[in-house]
Amino acid sequence: MINGLIAGCLMGDASRRVDKMGRSYTVARVLARNRDDEEFIVNVIAFDAASCATLLALGDGEALSLAGSLTPKVWTDKQGNPRPSLDMVATQVLTAYHANHKQAAPGMPDGGP
Repeated sequence: MINGLIAGCLMGDASRRVDKMGRSYTVARVLARNRDDEEFIVNVIAFDAASCATLLALGDGEALSLAGSLTPKVWTDKQGNPRPSLDMVATQVLTAYHANHKQAAPGMPDGGP
């Protein structure tokens, strides 16, 4: 298992789904870039209520960072070229709102616990 931190932009809106046992989860796609400006599609699934709520609150194109376990994959585009992608089980989701909210937390000298 590879634990990683991904930063990128949401591709489309996240969607909530329900499994056969009635438990909800959220799926999303994130577009991330490396130093060489190559694009990677990250397929994200989240089970934690806070992570799910954060993903569902974001809209298409909004920036976010995710932490969780990664699985590298390869897919083939329409021209037959192999392209890398990642599957992530997100355990944490962070947005600019979270950073600003933590900095502005009242009664906390450093903005948070």
